[in-house]
Amino acid sequence: MQGGRSAPKVNKTAGQGNLTSNAKGKGPSTRRPTIPFQPTDTILLIGEGDFSFARALARPSASRTELAHLAHLPPKNITATAYDSEESCYSKYPDAEEILERVSKFKGRKWSKIVWNFPHAGKGIDDQDRNILSNQMLILGFLRSAAKFLKEGPVPSILGAGKNKRKVDDDEEEEEIQSEQEELDDDMDSPIETQTAKGTILITLRNVVPYTSWDVPRLAKNPPPPMQGSTPSNPRYTLLRSFAFRREIWDGYEHRMTKGLRAHGTGKTGEGGEDRTWEFYLKDNNIDS
Repeated sequence: MQGGRSAPKVNKTAGQGNLTSNAKGKGPSTRRPTIPFQPTDTILLIGEGDFSFARALARPSASRTELAHLAHLPPKNITATAYDSEESCYSKYPDAEEILERVSKFKGRKWSKIVWNFPHAGKGIDDQDRNILSNQMLILGFLRSAAKFLKEGPVPSILGAGKNKRKVDDDEEEEEIQSEQEELDDDMDSPIETQTAKGTILITLRNVVPYTSWDVPRLAKNPPPPMQGSTPSNPRYTLLRSFAFRREIWDGYEHRMTKGLRAHGTGKTGEGGEDRTWEFYLKDNNIDS
């Protein structure tokens, strides 16, 4: 990612404090988990680390009734990528080589789902503001690059109970989105109609500081203008929904840090709170090359 020193100033604090009931210390959720994938999806996974999420997606556990429908998801519909070179990947994540034997190769097509679980710039910057900014630039670059790989079509709709569920209006304030999220979550376990719909981007982060300071929903919906003349403007996205990400339902999935396995543990991704996925679709299909 280039241009960090001349990067645009973006809001770093608007997301803080807007946690759901789980993040407020009311105990684990008893709601049925949201599974955002369908067997007809083509799925591109970004920054996979040791590829354990790709493996869990390709072979859903028979004991997880929530994932039963994904048994019909062809493994060839899943493409997993990582930033590391092959040598570096195997060095950092010793179990990755075995997992990769089952992963299909990239085929240059458009996707119905582009997924990045727990993105991080991994720069180890001590200064909090600079660290937040480096990760915001990472997210902006990803949203800009991924747009051209999303399938085109009508706006996705959430199906359930014989009717379309409400999508979050693009003009709503983030505080309103968060305050009603607990009510929406009861309905969000319904699938998304994706076979002919616009593709979506899913970004999962811990819903606690410092990750809330990245303000991903606002970066997607209202990106700042580029500071460098050669950098194209970011497309604008609409928030379709957000929902709790339940690590435990993905058989064999292990979250990995950007520096790989640690000598004394695997690192942490924020104290307390929850993991949360934000799902976006392009506001329009006019994408700068």
